[in-house]
Amino acid sequence: MFVRTNVPLAPALLSVVLMTAGCASQVDSKSRPVSPTSPTAPHGYVEGAAEAAEQQSRLLLGDADSGDTRVLDLITGKTHDTARRAGVTELTTDGRFGYFHGANGTHVLDSGAWMVDHGDHVHYYSAKTKEVGELPGGTGTSIRSDKGVTVVTAADGKATAYRRAELEKGTLGTPDKLPGTHAGPVVPYAEHLVTLVRDGDAPAKAVVLDRSGKRVAAPRSACEDPKGDAVTRRGVVLGCADGALLVREDDGAFTAEKIPYGEDVPDPERAAEFRHRPGSTTLTARAGKNAVWILDVTERAWKRVETGPVVAANTAGEGAPLVVLERDGALHGYDISTGEETTATGRLLKDVPEAAGGGTGAPVIEVDRSRAYLNDPAGRRVYEIDYNDDLRVARTFDLDVRPSLMVETGR
Repeated sequence: MFVRTNVPLAPALLSVVLMTAGCASQVDSKSRPVSPTSPTAPHGYVEGAAEAAEQQSRLLLGDADSGDTRVLDLITGKTHDTARRAGVTELTTDGRFGYFHGANGTHVLDSGAWMVDHGDHVHYYSAKTKEVGELPGGTGTSIRSDKGVTVVTAADGKATAYRRAELEKGTLGTPDKLPGTHAGPVVPYAEHLVTLVRDGDAPAKAVVLDRSGKRVAAPRSACEDPKGDAVTRRGVVLGCADGALLVREDDGAFTAEKIPYGEDVPDPERAAEFRHRPGSTTLTARAGKNAVWILDVTERAWKRVETGPVVAANTAGEGAPLVVLERDGALHGYDISTGEETTATGRLLKDVPEAAGGGTGAPVIEVDRSRAYLNDPAGRRVYEIDYNDDLRVARTFDLDVRPSLMVETGR
């Protein structure tokens, strides 16, 4: 693998130095290891990990055909081999762990890159990549996490919670089975669990559980034909046939609020899978074949942006453009407020699959605070895009595998 760049390489991911002066003054990546119980242990110390003042992003890559996998370190530009995983059909992440979904189970890989958000400042960490184990559950299994638990929801609606601390130690530990069945993924949020339940043929309703699975709140809500979910700073977004349901916590109380489309949207054009920058309150979703939905969670408003034929889309939100990979193989930038196209690259992908929406082999766009990443499976490369500079290709990573699956960690 080698990296091509169009400009002198600046520190990758000109990121967010959000650490307070107090935290930054205690971070010394060159210092000798110390015990977490030592009085000289720096604030935010994590045993076995190095702390940095900038994001330590890595890309997890998988070749769905051969089963080969790689970890691409976006700071050094180097790739590292990991174990082959035949039969993987989907790759997801919670910001640190990669979940390689197969027909008979899901393999967990600790990417060794993560962040801890303390609200007024952020800690970024890096450590060695390590294998964790195999989670049960085949096709249709959903995995959602927060800093406390990782919840696996099987296709039949049964859910199991794993302690995050055990995964961080490199083991699955002993999981807790949650009672009942669920009409969608169980989503950890605000030290609770948000889920949907269904009574017969009635629309699903949102409920809030404690970490043992006991119901503690049932805000008035209804969600017909739920599809898609996302966690934002404003709460948990659940996709419904007529729009979205926002479940949020405020001073210990949970409420549910519908964000309707405001128009009749046929099923093929509804938002069914959300993509966004972690932490952002601006979500994207395909709106059929030739448009993209923008959901501004803060403003509780939907906007439909007419584009060319959509393969993948994403945005960093907060004034950043909507970035869309279209069937012409180029990236197109759109102003979210006006819906107008503002820029486009030349053709980056020569072989663009007909399938879109996150299926095996379909390219995706991963976005962080300063860069976007586009995988080119047929070209065996990944593009790093500066979306704040007219979608300039900042770096190109040539690979020895076909990266048909890709997620970003460390954000």
